[in-house]
Amino acid sequence: MKLQEIALLLQNETGAKIRVSEPMCNHTSFHIGGPADVLVVPDNTEDVRNTLRISREHRIPLTVLGNGSNVLVRDKGIRGIVLKMGNALKHWEQHDDRFTFESGVSLAQCCRIIGEAGYTGMEFAVGIPGSLGGAVYMNAGAYDGEMKNTVVSVLTMTRSGDLKTLTSEELQFGYRHSAFQEADDIVLQVTMDLSKGDKSEILAKMDDFSQRRISKQPLELPSAGSTFKRPEGHFAGALIEQAGLKGFRIGGAEVSVKHAGFIVNADHATAADVLQLIEHIQNCIQTKFHVYMKPEVLVLGEE
Repeated sequence: MKLQEIALLLQNETGAKIRVSEPMCNHTSFHIGGPADVLVVPDNTEDVRNTLRISREHRIPLTVLGNGSNVLVRDKGIRGIVLKMGNALKHWEQHDDRFTFESGVSLAQCCRIIGEAGYTGMEFAVGIPGSLGGAVYMNAGAYDGEMKNTVVSVLTMTRSGDLKTLTSEELQFGYRHSAFQEADDIVLQVTMDLSKGDKSEILAKMDDFSQRRISKQPLELPSAGSTFKRPEGHFAGALIEQAGLKGFRIGGAEVSVKHAGFIVNADHATAADVLQLIEHIQNCIQTKFHVYMKPEVLVLGEE
């Protein structure tokens, strides 16, 4: 099918926002990436189900994206449909100590809502960019906290359009890992179990974590957050700095001079620039320290 035909079909059968040949640099925190053939931003669960059905019936590849904060889209873009969940599904509700949020809510907003209600347990995540669904997918963490510590269940949709609820055990949380990385299920809702606390202390802790992030991380330049997972027994940023790579640049991609654990888009970087820089860092660290650096950033799109 031609792109316009796919877009028209989606427009006729969903209430979603549809864009053709949409530059993914507009939808990633890296500000890098070629065009998605068709970008779909759903308004509700039925939009998600109908998009999946159209993808399935017409054999159109489908890529699910959160808020684009932990991904690098290649320069040729993404073929087929990109279903962007981040900032789309945003309803939430509270029942006693349990909060249920739709997956498109930003993690920062989720944390603030919980904190303002006087509940503790999510302070660690207030400065982590991206959507709640993406945070569950990656088991996002900071300041000795992780999503696995609060999530009790996740409502998902299978690629066939069926709803399924997974318990915390079934989510198989590990370091920057969840069961979603080996499955095609789409996160729709996340339920967290939290404890009542002192609201002023909770908000003060969130403000402290936010200020620490501002002072230590290169937020003034586009990036995808921490580039590498923490190697066992080491810190990624420290190894990169010890290797003398702070400020090292390939094209427009640069190892941040503020925090070596980040690759930043310093000057109209391409995905190819970033990938070459990642490989260069990996080779240097392997040679100097005999440590393998595994990227944390997800790479999407056509090579």
